[in-house]
Amino acid sequence: MTSIDLNADLGEGSAHEETVMAVVSSANIACGGHAGDAGTMRDSLRLAARFGVAAGAHPGFPDREGFGRRELHFPPDEVRAFVREQIEALKAVAAREGVPLRHVKPHGMLYNMAVRDETLARAVAQAAADSGVPLYFGLAGGGSVMLREARAAGLREIGEGFADRGYAPDGSLWPRGQAGALLPFDAATAQGVRIARDGVTTAVTGEPVAVPARTLCLHGDGAEAAELARTLRAALEAAGLRVAAP
Repeated sequence: MTSIDLNADLGEGSAHEETVMAVVSSANIACGGHAGDAGTMRDSLRLAARFGVAAGAHPGFPDREGFGRRELHFPPDEVRAFVREQIEALKAVAAREGVPLRHVKPHGMLYNMAVRDETLARAVAQAAADSGVPLYFGLAGGGSVMLREARAAGLREIGEGFADRGYAPDGSLWPRGQAGALLPFDAATAQGVRIARDGVTTAVTGEPVAVPARTLCLHGDGAEAAELARTLRAALEAAGLRVAAP
């Protein structure tokens, strides 16, 4: 049976966190950059342990006001430092809770910029490698340099697709704020299954897009997050896919 990981961005203050955590197989936990503190990290890690979910770090730009979704620019050594600092903060809490960290997945604009910016992608991957966390989630397919830099840093790269985000023809994510960036419930469910089963989806502009994903993301902070998580997992299993962390 083909398997697919189902991950969600959590630890960001969503009211749906426990319900979403009960359904996914991996959790990307905010660790103090765009959101999160020692208390929310502890709570998320405890939920992950309770539900048998693989816990990972979700570092972002140090930009709480913009929730890490604004384009910012830092020298590579500063990026490496603040990403490492965030991962280490989560590692410290995880060690106290007895929960291993399995992966790193950058957040928001840090992720989107690292898709194309080789220098930024290298700094983030090196910070992840410095932390000793073995797996790295990055955009699957397209012109992404994220996974290449992760591999060069000695990490095990895991290609990621998005159930609830629209795609551009080059395989990048359609920009937030533009029509088609966030998919409605039924379309997100259908896209998630298609990516997981066939490794392909359709761009917002109509072209086919290859998405060779081994993990599938849904966002944990939307109004329909809990229902989408349950529905998507059921649809994946109905399509003959086993949902499991890498």
